[in-house]
Amino acid sequence: MNTRVVLCLITLACLLYGGNATTITFTNNCQFTVWPGTLNGASSPALSTTGFELGMGDSKTLDVPSPWSGRFWARTRCSGGAGNFNCATSNCGSGQVECNGNGGAAPATLVEITVAANGGQDFYDVSNVDGFNLPVSMAPQGGTGTCKVSSCKANINSQCPDDLKVAGSDGSVIACKSACVAYGKPEYCCSGDYNNPQKCQPTNYSQFFSNLCPEAYSYAYDDVKGTFTCNGGPNYVITFCP
Repeated sequence: MNTRVVLCLITLACLLYGGNATTITFTNNCQFTVWPGTLNGASSPALSTTGFELGMGDSKTLDVPSPWSGRFWARTRCSGGAGNFNCATSNCGSGQVECNGNGGAAPATLVEITVAANGGQDFYDVSNVDGFNLPVSMAPQGGTGTCKVSSCKANINSQCPDDLKVAGSDGSVIACKSACVAYGKPEYCCSGDYNNPQKCQPTNYSQFFSNLCPEAYSYAYDDVKGTFTCNGGPNYVITFCP
């Protein structure tokens, strides 16, 4: 195959699938090790890793193709070897450091992103819809438009209502459930008859999360304050315990 044909094929692939990768840097500012997990959306490819260890003060970068959509989270209090690896919060149930296509068990603080093709408009957020296990922020690097930091910097565990608390083996609060996770009621989960923004309104429980983390989703239809955008193909930094 001659060089001209190869270049044409490369150009076509870039137009169809996006020509630039977005770099996401994960940084651990917590005073303990975390184990981030990655999960691609149904129409997006898996990344080069679906789970890894990140020690105190450490960083790791991943390349994300464009377009791409998926989510990230951090597991805590993990132990065990291959086949019996397990985490006290946000466990993905694979028995390994790699999550292998599994999501994190609630409650978990989530980072969600849709990377646009060809420098279009990215959408990203930090979400407490599935509860909270540790503070997280997501900051775009470069790009055009609003490009603000999405974050939940408060230690919600220390203020979690009694009926939402998740205790560790030592009795300390290690996570805080959302009302949907705790009770499963349609009015908390925005499901059934409440599956629209007109019916599913903020509750006392979602307001608790919203007051502590006003730049994060507190319930499923918290789009006005929960969704952030950035154009032009920025990179991102996800910081645990910012």
